[in-house]
Order: sequence, then structure tokens, then C-alpha cells
Amino acid sequence: MPGPRDSSSFLTTTYTDCHFISPYNLVKYTIMNAEFLALSIVILLFSVILHEVCHGLMALRFGDRTAELAGRLTLNPIPHIDPVGTILLPLIFIVLPLLTGVSTHFFIGWAKPVPINPLHFKNIRTGELMVSMAGVGANFGLAILAAILYNLGGNLVHNSFLLEALLRFTVGINLMLGIFNLLPIPPLDGSKVLLSQLPYNLAREYERYSQYGIIILFALLYFGIISAILQLIIFPLYTLLGVPPL
Repeated sequence: MPGPRDSSSFLTTTYTDCHFISPYNLVKYTIMNAEFLALSIVILLFSVILHEVCHGLMALRFGDRTAELAGRLTLNPIPHIDPVGTILLPLIFIVLPLLTGVSTHFFIGWAKPVPINPLHFKNIRTGELMVSMAGVGANFGLAILAAILYNLGGNLVHNSFLLEALLRFTVGINLMLGIFNLLPIPPLDGSKVLLSQLPYNLAREYERYSQYGIIILFALLYFGIISAILQLIIFPLYTLLGVPPL
């Protein structure tokens, strides 16, 4: 059935994107610089919102105006905020380690799902594929842009602790968002990418088990398996982009 598009990944249809962030380094820089914390939250929100808007823009390109008519094709954060997923949970994951000194293994949240109706797509399977990839493509694009600025900024960047830290944070958070949302676990974007490529019978079988995806996702997060996967992938990408991890 038609439904809201994933959410972008601090979690993501039908389009709820889940988003994962390791809190350890964020806590370290928070203690050192409150200004960094404030600006990093702005960068995080922008990255998540752009992810969502790109879902809607790609859906519009394939003939679905649902997100446009719902007023979701905007970078204004207000229409995208979910009180629990965007405000309450991230606040708990940031503040709790600072108060207790005990860090959780993961940081998770979500934006309000973008409404998408795949039945409006000119080609449903291609539309699902491209809409799913649009959000993670936006995150990888932001990571590459921040890496370019970091590498070409010279002394302007490297003589400023704040600017250097923010660019490295932008690279890291967007690589995490992109990779995390590509995991083929419902309701993440990767599950939609896989679904769009499977033969019809296998796709139907895959959809039968999608209701258990969120349970599997939280279990993998809790036991640190997703963190291990992300680290395995993300560190070579840092090297490729010429940016040291934050």
C-alpha cells in the first residue's frame, strides 16, 4: 500500500529513514567546545532534512506529487520534525552520556516520514530504486563536498579548530547516514533498493518478513554489529576522501 517514504537516517516506506550515529567522539568534542555541539546539531539536521527532501524531489521527477502537495519539499526543518524521533531521542542519547559518563552503543532518531505514493510513478520499480537512492546520494554528496573544502581549505581550515572539526564531522556524519541507510534491513532505504531489484516472487517473500525488520535492526545496533560494519566500510572511505576521522 502507498505510504510515507522512509525516513532519513538519523532511522527510514515505506520511507522511514533511520539514522545512526556513534556518540563517543561527539561527546569528546561537546565537552571541548559547546559551539561545536550547537553547529554540529545544525549540520546533522540539515543532512537529515536534505536526505528527506531528495526522496520527495526524486518522487516528483517520477510523477508523484504527494510530498510536494504535503509541503515537504523544503529545507525548513519545521515540517520535517518528529517530536520523538527528531528531538526527544537524540537529546537523550547526547545528554545521558554527559550526565552519567556511560555511553550507549548507538545514537538513533528519525525525521517525519516523507509521504510517497509509488502508484503515481511512471515506472514503479525504477521509481522505487531511484527514490530510495536519492537520500543516500545526497548524504554522500555532502560528504564529498565537505572533504573537498577540507582538502582545499589550506590554512583557513587547519588553523581553525572549529572549522576543521565541523568539516570532519560533516564528512563523518554523512558517510554514516549514507552507509547505514543502504543496509538491506526494513525500513531502511537499502531494503527498498533490494526490493526493487528482486524478482516478483522473491520480492513478495521479502516483504512478508519486513515487519520484523525494526526488531532485527535494534538487535544489531544493541550488540554493536552495525557499528562494526560501519567502521569496516567508513575508514577506507575517510582515507579515500583524504579526511582523518573525527
